[in-house]
Amino acid sequence: MSRLLSALRSIPLLLLAAALTLPVLAVLASWLPGSAGGAEAGAILREMATTVLPGYFATTVWLGLAVAIGAAVVGTATAAAVTLFDFRGRRTLEWLLLLPLAMPAYVTAYAYTDFLQFSGPLQVWLRETYGLQGRLLPEVRSLGGAVWVFIFSLYPYVYLLARTALGERAAHLMEAARLLGAPLARRVRTVALPLARPAVAAGVALVLMETLADFGVVSYFGIQTFTTGIYKAWLSMDNRLAAAQLATILLVLVMLLLQLEQRAQRRMRFAAGGAGRAGSAEAQPQRLQGLRCAAAWAVCVLPVVFGFVAPVAFMLRPLAADWSVLPWSRFLEWAGNSVRLGSITAVLAVAIALVLAFAVRRRAGALTRGVAQLASLGYAVPGAVIVVGLLLPVGWLQAAAPQWGLPSIITATAVGIVWAYLVRFCAVALQSMQSGYARIPASLDDSARMLGAGGAGLLARVHWPLLKRSTAAAALLVFVDVMKELPATMVLRPFNSDTLAVVAYQLARDERLGEAALPSLALVAVGLVPVVLLSRTLRSRG
Repeated sequence: MSRLLSALRSIPLLLLAAALTLPVLAVLASWLPGSAGGAEAGAILREMATTVLPGYFATTVWLGLAVAIGAAVVGTATAAAVTLFDFRGRRTLEWLLLLPLAMPAYVTAYAYTDFLQFSGPLQVWLRETYGLQGRLLPEVRSLGGAVWVFIFSLYPYVYLLARTALGERAAHLMEAARLLGAPLARRVRTVALPLARPAVAAGVALVLMETLADFGVVSYFGIQTFTTGIYKAWLSMDNRLAAAQLATILLVLVMLLLQLEQRAQRRMRFAAGGAGRAGSAEAQPQRLQGLRCAAAWAVCVLPVVFGFVAPVAFMLRPLAADWSVLPWSRFLEWAGNSVRLGSITAVLAVAIALVLAFAVRRRAGALTRGVAQLASLGYAVPGAVIVVGLLLPVGWLQAAAPQWGLPSIITATAVGIVWAYLVRFCAVALQSMQSGYARIPASLDDSARMLGAGGAGLLARVHWPLLKRSTAAAALLVFVDVMKELPATMVLRPFNSDTLAVVAYQLARDERLGEAALPSLALVAVGLVPVVLLSRTLRSRG
């Protein structure tokens, strides 16, 4: 009887795991023999393999390689500057370097295109002032332009992890190396950089996952990557099975990067272990003066300018120039749709994360841990893969039982888009809830059970009061991620329910960049909230 009750209690967790992993399972199932439309999909893939797939692969590899190198250099340099050295303004620069996290990469792309394109204000001013003709600057909508945008939008991932790793023991070990007579350059090269290498690897893996998952930048710049290839196979060639099989290739790449990130995280914990903290009086960061101080300022200020200040200034220009062109009449409608979807998803994601974290806390068996890991898998899955993975079984269901009308619930209401959001962002809420549980001593659970508290009482009277801050943080992070998400929103949104992200993309695609400034700046303002909270958290730990 006890085994039967335990199995019955596991059914909700299994159903939850199935709902959150359905898109990935559907994409993988597209390779099963006997799938409907398999012959046509195979023909499309063979044709693409001889024509465009090599180009997709090469472009994706070159884009990822260039972004990885650039983000690693910028993130490591900035982390080393604010961690290993002390100079005027260092404390301010520590949190300013986080500001590009508030900028969606596609918004940065719109801003640079509006200002630097042939008809943009900079080139027009140069031609009028100096009597020049033709194009004066490189084309923004290019592979190089995308690399620039991704580097200065995503380097904070590397900066955050490298800063944490260097802050643990770097100053202490660098001081020991100085006492042994090593010059500054050698201390940085042989002590600081090897210590930060696992953190840099983990940050680069996150950067690459974001780059591979992007649709807004590559689509707007006309760059042919695997993500755009998935949408072409699906929308232009009208074959979801071929799109799903292409999505599998992208999914495998992302899974490899996820494994790299997890291995690097384990190495980070090993490297950061042991005694020694950078806060001791004899292990303070080295004070910089003169040209070295100016160089440190340049290293830290330029990424902030390129990744946040310049794009925001470029978008504020049309606001200041002509307020009449801005879509004020529909702005509140778009913002309302974004807030509604974000709020619904945040509440559901937090509820799911709380249930999963509580189940792991009470019964940390293989089943509960496996369900939690499956729920965390979705954050690494690109939005394009999730969309294909949701709509593929919808098409199968429609073909099998058209009289049920169930597919219309997914594609014509908010159910489908909220489902996609939950698959994508439940991991964010779960990580926050598990961090909150890690701070609750297990002795409190034992005391509550000795006093007769059951499962519901333990959660309501003991855990919940201690998890309120973690719950609020989880809801905020999910809300902001939903507000900025583009690929799934663009495809799955209900009719006449445009969000700020979708409208910004559509206006920019139609070359109405001035009008796109208003929804873009609204997304930036929303993204600033978690960045400010993150900077306060890091400062309190320092």
